[in-house]
Amino acid sequence: MSTAPTVPSTALVTGASSGLGTEFAAQLAARGHDLVLVARSRDRLEEIAGELTRAHGVKTHVVVKDLAEPHAGREVARELAERSLTVDLLVNNAGFGTVGRFEEIVADRDHEMLMVNVVALVDLTHALLPGMLERGTGAVINVGSTAGYQPSPYLSVYSASKTFVLNFSLALRQEYRGRGIRVTALCPGPVETKFFEVIGTRNAAVAGSFTTPEPVVRSALTALDRDRAYVTPGLGNALAAHLTPRRPRTLVAWVGERICRKALKPDPASGAVVQGAAR
Repeated sequence: MSTAPTVPSTALVTGASSGLGTEFAAQLAARGHDLVLVARSRDRLEEIAGELTRAHGVKTHVVVKDLAEPHAGREVARELAERSLTVDLLVNNAGFGTVGRFEEIVADRDHEMLMVNVVALVDLTHALLPGMLERGTGAVINVGSTAGYQPSPYLSVYSASKTFVLNFSLALRQEYRGRGIRVTALCPGPVETKFFEVIGTRNAAVAGSFTTPEPVVRSALTALDRDRAYVTPGLGNALAAHLTPRRPRTLVAWVGERICRKALKPDPASGAVVQGAAR
């Protein structure tokens, strides 16, 4: 039986105040990681930090930052340096989505989404990966989505941002194989988090079955232990992601438009489609 790689000592989790981020923090603390928790809500982060310290005896550090702000990733890295905190596992989990017809979505909202889903993710990786290389060990988990496997009309910018996350992760993994750095992309289907509550419609889950954060995070950490390039938790989600044709691309987009029309339908629970989701 193969053994899992050595567990890094300190993990940084973005979007740690709810959903997958909170679950990542909990499972990593149970594994013995010290934690750096990053999100916008100080009170919530401090509550989670206290609970995990009491439950697992790990050190927890809170960094309050809105990752939609310019240079937010660099500012987080600067604060880590000021506190002399070394990060060995970076979990780029923070993210949110928009849904609707492109011309009806507020441009500033899509801009903020790209800052969180793409720019902050890359900036934090730029800031922390060199230190991992110097120490000869480290790991990165980037949270994508099944939406990133194909164009998704009416979730066009969101799905494109998650395609970036997947391709960036795969390329980064190839660059650093054999150099002590593991990179895994987590590409889940719909997860029961505030994402769909805040977006205002569960119809944005256009394909795949809902699951809870616990098995999704467990799958991600197991995939990282096994040095897998990416993982799509759930058999149905994995089959849907991998059996979908990739070419001809225009046909895939045509089919995607018909599938994603569901996202435009009002959800009976909310009565309207809202233009953004939780991060």
